[in-house]
Amino acid sequence: MKEVRLIGADGQNVGVVPIAQALELAQQAELDLVEVAPNANPPVCRILDFGKFLYERQKKEKEARKAQKVIEVKEIRLRPKTSDYDRGFRIRDARRWLADGMKVKVRIRFRGREIQYPEIAREDLVQIAEDLKDIAQVEVMPAMEGRSLLMVLAPISHK
Repeated sequence: MKEVRLIGADGQNVGVVPIAQALELAQQAELDLVEVAPNANPPVCRILDFGKFLYERQKKEKEARKAQKVIEVKEIRLRPKTSDYDRGFRIRDARRWLADGMKVKVRIRFRGREIQYPEIAREDLVQIAEDLKDIAQVEVMPAMEGRSLLMVLAPISHK
């Protein structure tokens, strides 16, 4: 690596120059020589204030993180013997969370011998998905996970 493509302090392309000359130009301008594209052939270097460069990069990364949307996952837990009345409350909570853009895990936990009849719990999950089909879609179909049956609902995106 004897030569680099140099971009001056004003943003103008200086061209392909030896490293020693690039360092000399950077010292004359009282700025730093920063390698911005090491994989290019020849590598691209730029004359700039490195502290300012780092500050600008951190600022851009912070803005990018701020723009990201974090999807929260809420969970409702039921049992195979949960009454319709109590299930109604849980469905209402799930509907509110889905409207707020959150995902909802619906977990039916089995105790004792209840695990011998998973079809009862599967019917409950299908019924819940049916009740919420206007606002949610099933992201993960009902599946056994240890001693519980789990389903994940995601809000329907209206674009």
